Amino acid sequence: MTAQALTREGTPRMAIWKALLLTLPIVPFAAAALANDLMSGEAQLIEIIPSLLIWILLTVFFFRMLVTGKTHRYRSALFILLAFAVPLYLIPQLFELYGTNMLTPEMTYAAKARFCPMTMGMVILPAVLKGVVIFPGAIVEGIGWFFLWIGASLVIGRGWCSWGCIFGGWDEFFSRLRKKPVVKHVDRKWRFLPFAILLAIVLLSAITFHPIYCEWLCPFKVVSEFEAPTSLATTVALVIFPLTFFGLVVALPLLTKKRIQCGLFCPFGALQSFFNKINIFELRIDLDKCSQCKRCFRECPTFSLDEGSLVSGKALMSCTRCGQCVDACPKGAMSYHIKGTRIGISPNAARLLFLYPAYILFCGFGANVIADALWRVLRLITTGSMI
Repeated sequence: MTAQALTREGTPRMAIWKALLLTLPIVPFAAAALANDLMSGEAQLIEIIPSLLIWILLTVFFFRMLVTGKTHRYRSALFILLAFAVPLYLIPQLFELYGTNMLTPEMTYAAKARFCPMTMGMVILPAVLKGVVIFPGAIVEGIGWFFLWIGASLVIGRGWCSWGCIFGGWDEFFSRLRKKPVVKHVDRKWRFLPFAILLAIVLLSAITFHPIYCEWLCPFKVVSEFEAPTSLATTVALVIFPLTFFGLVVALPLLTKKRIQCGLFCPFGALQSFFNKINIFELRIDLDKCSQCKRCFRECPTFSLDEGSLVSGKALMSCTRCGQCVDACPKGAMSYHIKGTRIGISPNAARLLFLYPAYILFCGFGANVIADALWRVLRLITTGSMI
């Protein structure tokens, strides 16, 4: 098998020896899962085992990405694992600190809420215009998140939504449960809705000095934290959250096999789309290889390929770099690409250059979240409590 051999589906494979060498740089980043446990010097076996297992898992999955040529298959499994780990990681911490995951406005504005990157689009304008942080949860943590977000977005663009989003694995999970969609056609005009929602919440948040999306629309309040129902407004919001979760994250992905929340609703995803215009990576179609089978078009989970893509050879600006279209293409015509280079030149190298920052981003914070969630589960089994 040569370093550029192709799988039956047309994606590039890699020789085992080469994949092993190229996996080595990932090992120390994956080892971040062990850092908190080992640096204290007081770690117990029940704390070390989950971190060690996640470290091995992350290393093996990156190696498998290289040797099989499959990006989406392994990314998706980790992405879904992270999403399911988040409530197991976050909610017990909140109960340890405050005895509840239902926060009062006083707790939020005393910076006791965990900072959420999905607030970025809402907090920037009020902060610039009035010097007011409308979601001051964990300010120091928020500053760190801001620079992480900017750096990652400049490098991988909207790849954040398939490699860094801590919630995105939920609608991806439900979109993958059925072999065939029940609803086979979704009007592509709906893909403009997230941009309209983004504009609306940015303006409304600047006018009201409240994070509107977080307070009223975010479906992931169901699996994280939310404001205690102390008024009619917060009680109504408490009803809206499970409805949006069931509709956008569970039901519609099940029916369409698409990431509806991510592709047709999420305003943070719309914001990330603009970064696709300025980072160096993109997904391209080699029109000389393309058979016009439209499999990539059908497989794309975020509506980022359309009929025009099969003519221009380009994915739309909403592309999340998940790699599903690359894995699915039977001719190897779909590939990661570095802007400014010729189409079809060293696609495996371009994919590798993208995978390193994307995977490091995932390891940087996802490893600890998953390891801590696994520790919580083991603690529940052995002691009867996650706290």
